[in-house]
Amino acid sequence: MGPGTDPAREIPATAKLNLTLHVTGRRADGYHTLDGLTVFCTLADRVRVIPGGERDRVIVDGPFAGHITGPELAEATVRAFRDRFGPLPRVEIRITKRIPVAAGLGGGSADAAAVLRALAALCPVPPDRGALHRLALELGADVPACLDGVPVRVRGIGECLVPLGPLPPLPVVLVNPGVALPTGQVFRQREGGYSRCEPLPPEPLDAEGLFRYLGERANNDLIGAACAVAPVVATVLETLADAQEPRCHGMSGSGATCFGLFDEGAHEGARALAERLASHGWWSSAATLASRTTA
Repeated sequence: MGPGTDPAREIPATAKLNLTLHVTGRRADGYHTLDGLTVFCTLADRVRVIPGGERDRVIVDGPFAGHITGPELAEATVRAFRDRFGPLPRVEIRITKRIPVAAGLGGGSADAAAVLRALAALCPVPPDRGALHRLALELGADVPACLDGVPVRVRGIGECLVPLGPLPPLPVVLVNPGVALPTGQVFRQREGGYSRCEPLPPEPLDAEGLFRYLGERANNDLIGAACAVAPVVATVLETLADAQEPRCHGMSGSGATCFGLFDEGAHEGARALAERLASHGWWSSAATLASRTTA
């Protein structure tokens, strides 16, 4: 390492957004199988991995640091990576939490994926993509998609990924009413049968093609369960439906974050709606769909 070289790696941990999410079955081990479109947006946690020191440690700050309960997934990621791929220098991981916690935006999974990418770069013999993805799936169903950070169709329990072409940089407003919805609780509340797998959207997918595709199918099979657990989610969705600006709206993951998707270039409209939604006492942010996470 040359003089003045900064050994730290800063990796963006971008929020994932489920534009569609269908529950297609349940395996013998209890895991539900899913089918849906996962995309990413410019809302991101800041993850910095610094090699050196006497022990591994994770430091979390930012607006949502106080909302984390239980062991930090980043700590588990470091342990699992070292167990699987061999010796590494001790690392300090600094995470600035800007993505709401237990909100359907995959914030913890995005952080874990960012740590995996940073550790792979530090590894004397970097693991191949397949090995890294297998470890990602062991850490969580959303981690493999977050590892690549590209628009993707997700099937199975998160292991079957089909990348889509680049998406237009559509503005999106995100809104969360301030309730945490643990995924397991929402799935336990879910009732009814299972959905069939949806056809892939056509490529290349322009804005009108995406809106047309989303308009032809239900957005998220977990909305009813999420609203049963937290009725305020229904209020958020009704508020988005009443707004004139978004072309479509829905809920991401198991909630409670909902979204409104805008026409290309309507960034001012997204920011204005985010401000109005925040006046309800909800967290809200305007962002943009991103076609690729950059490391």
